[in-house]
Amino acid sequence: MHHITQQAVFHELNITHSLPVSLSAGQMTDLIYTEKELVQSLREYIKAEESKLAAVKSWANKLDDLTRVSTSDPEGYLGHPVNAYKLMKRLNTEWTELESLVLQNPSDGFISNMSTHRQYFPDEEDATGAAKALMRLQDTYQLDSEAFARGKLPGVHSDALLSVDDCYDMGKTAYNEADYYHAVLWMQQALKQLDAGEEAVVSKADILDYLSYSVYQMGDLPRAIELTRRLVAIDSSHQRAGGNLRYFEKLLFKQLNEMNQAYEPPSEEPIQLGTYSRPKDHLPERETYEALCRGEGLKMNEARRRRLFCRYQDGQMNPRLLLKPIKEEDEWDSPHIVRYMNILSDEEIGKIKELAKPRLARATVRDPKTGVLTTANYRVSKSAWLEAEDDPVIARVNQRIEDITGLTVDTAELLQVANYGVGGQYEPHYDFSRVSSCCECENYKGLQPVVVSFQMSDVEAGGATVFPDFGAAIWPRKGTAVFWYNLFKSGEGDYRTRHAACPVLVGSKWVSNKWIHERGQEFRRPCGLTEVD
Repeated sequence: MHHITQQAVFHELNITHSLPVSLSAGQMTDLIYTEKELVQSLREYIKAEESKLAAVKSWANKLDDLTRVSTSDPEGYLGHPVNAYKLMKRLNTEWTELESLVLQNPSDGFISNMSTHRQYFPDEEDATGAAKALMRLQDTYQLDSEAFARGKLPGVHSDALLSVDDCYDMGKTAYNEADYYHAVLWMQQALKQLDAGEEAVVSKADILDYLSYSVYQMGDLPRAIELTRRLVAIDSSHQRAGGNLRYFEKLLFKQLNEMNQAYEPPSEEPIQLGTYSRPKDHLPERETYEALCRGEGLKMNEARRRRLFCRYQDGQMNPRLLLKPIKEEDEWDSPHIVRYMNILSDEEIGKIKELAKPRLARATVRDPKTGVLTTANYRVSKSAWLEAEDDPVIARVNQRIEDITGLTVDTAELLQVANYGVGGQYEPHYDFSRVSSCCECENYKGLQPVVVSFQMSDVEAGGATVFPDFGAAIWPRKGTAVFWYNLFKSGEGDYRTRHAACPVLVGSKWVSNKWIHERGQEFRRPCGLTEVD
């Protein structure tokens, strides 16, 4: 017989950051200052060989302005996903190109500084992750490439723009992952901006080459032929264009003959979001989940709203809460979800973040087949673990969890602090897992960990916790905590509580969780008379 782990969820709607998937907010902030230091080093080099390095001096001027803005408010700057992506791209690609230029006329000081900081630079995986994070946001919040390229995100207008070359690199990243859907969207945006007169390093022929083949992969032969003809007209000696054109035309006319249809020219409407359908993936509730993330499809109505109340919670006459009870608000009636107000102070939030930042590592999940902890694409965040001995703040948080939930933390895990980066998310999942063995293990602490999560910031856009089964969305609110039981008293899982952490579109999000095991709760939350009590 399979058993289920995890008793209750005290979900914190936390600090979320629009950052590269494998780097945390803290690490990204460090990169901003690293970039600033590199600019200063670059200026010293310019003074030494200014007459020989006019191009490098122009580069430094541009980076000066950029880092002045970014260092004035690092979290605010990195809260915009385009800024985070371009920081990854600069440090992964453009600074390396600059280094090659400097090496033509070596400067020991600048090269030494570059070499010192290079170990902290993002790698190709980080840059690819940042690009894929933008695409994840694009899908979830139904944003076209134009919105990102022109800085027109919901509720936000900024000068964080994507150039032709940026859009081309986005499309190429998707193409290299065989993601032709996104390759089409971004190559089309690059072509649109190039046709509008924007200067670029990439050529129109290169864009058309990728775009035409990606359109073919999406099954649109007429448009693939039209785009390939444009490519041939620009570069008649292109090594693939002629062969591709003949192949596409032959394939199209074969299909038309088989279906006894006449040729129709491709639509003159530009390719945009909605022209092609996004391919289905492994997640059956993808559309429902993403709609809830956008605030659509919510099943909150007046009848349900009338069943929700506010109250003061004293933890069943807990001495620590008698004089200062916690404000409790109902978020949902069944399953019962509540939010506790003013549960963490700004000072406590700052200390928890300070303790966690040096320890952040890629979050893991337990493989349901092997039981081994591993990373997964559906959970994109960084996490750290803190214990009561690390700081009195952690001990106070542990005690607060006991006071509010009425559950002991003696058998609990350490406090987990999670930081979501650009497009960071946790796709629909259960907070309980199935266990088929180990009940006799010496250190076995029982099934059903409880999760207690505290929100440590507000989020400008995105970052909700959503429940696809019953259509609820819980939005982050700084200093609060959200709680629900994901198990019945019998220990059976409440499958309605399958939930997801939506990607953060603009802003930053941190989450801290406390996993409380079942053992030790026998008299604090005794079994009911039925499996679903």
